[in-house]
Amino acid sequence: MRALSLCRAMASMIHSSCAERGFTLLEVLVALAVFAVLAVAVTTASQLILVQSHGLEQRLLASWIADNHLTELRLQPAPAPGQRTLEVMFGQRRWTLDENRRRLGEPGLLEVHVRVGLAADRQVLHEATGWLGVGDAPR
Repeated sequence: MRALSLCRAMASMIHSSCAERGFTLLEVLVALAVFAVLAVAVTTASQLILVQSHGLEQRLLASWIADNHLTELRLQPAPAPGQRTLEVMFGQRRWTLDENRRRLGEPGLLEVHVRVGLAADRQVLHEATGWLGVGDAPR
């Protein structure tokens, strides 16, 4: 009798220790798969944000260059109609600025169209238009 109860006690200990061992291999693999999918999603999203912020920074700097150039033109005597291309260093980068000046139907008014892009790839990142008063206008 004693041997039978000892066998039952050992069987219950073996059964209870099996239930308390921890996670199964399948549960661990599922958890790792979920973690891997989340890690890939977070990495992809952060990479997209970095690319977008870099493009936004370039467009912002290009708009500042265009606005600065139009302001400089307003502070100087009005230039003659024509075109010119300038290279500008700004934000530790080389930029190309294309300027197109033309007279409008109104006497004494000059339209200036500016296009700005990085000198390396010549892609236009910002365009701006301004108007200048010409000195030979009647007062």
